[in-house]
Amino acid sequence: MPSNEVLESKKAVVAELVERFKGAQAGVLADYRGLTVAQDTELRAKLREAGVKYTIVKNKLVKRAVEEIGLEGLEEALHGPTALATSDNDAVIAAKVLVDFAKDHEALEIKAGFVDGKAISLDEVKVYASIPSKDVLIAKMLGSLQAPISALARTLDAIANKEAAAE
Repeated sequence: MPSNEVLESKKAVVAELVERFKGAQAGVLADYRGLTVAQDTELRAKLREAGVKYTIVKNKLVKRAVEEIGLEGLEEALHGPTALATSDNDAVIAAKVLVDFAKDHEALEIKAGFVDGKAISLDEVKVYASIPSKDVLIAKMLGSLQAPISALARTLDAIANKEAAAE
C-alpha cells in the first residue's frame, strides 16, 4: 500500500490536472514514443514558443482528473506513454503545432483531444489543426472590414485628383 506522502503527491497532481483541463480552451493527447531527445526538444521549443503547455502525464492520473470534471471520451486514448499539450487562449494552436510536427516525425502519434470541455477524435484534431490561428482570423476580418473603406477613400481621392486636374 502506498504511503500517505505518495497518495498526497498523486492527489496534488490530479488536482493540478483538473485545473489545467478546466482552464484550457483546448488540448491534445499524443504518444511521443520513438522521438529522439533532439526531436522532443525541438517539439517542446515549438510548443513553448506558441504558448502551449506540454507535459508527460500518467494515464491513471489523467483518468482520475477526467472523471472528476466529467470529460468523457478520452479514456480510449489513455494507453501507452501520453503527453498532454494544452492551450489556455487559442483553441487550435496545440493541435496545429502537434499535427505539423507529426507530419515530419512519424514517431509522434496523436491520440485524441478536447475543446471547451468536450472530447474530440483524431480526425477532429486534424480539422482543428487546419483552421487558421486566432491572430490570422482577426487579421482577415479586419482586412475585410477595411476593404470597403479603402475603396471609398481611393474613389474619393481619384475624384478629387480629377477635379484638381480639370481646374
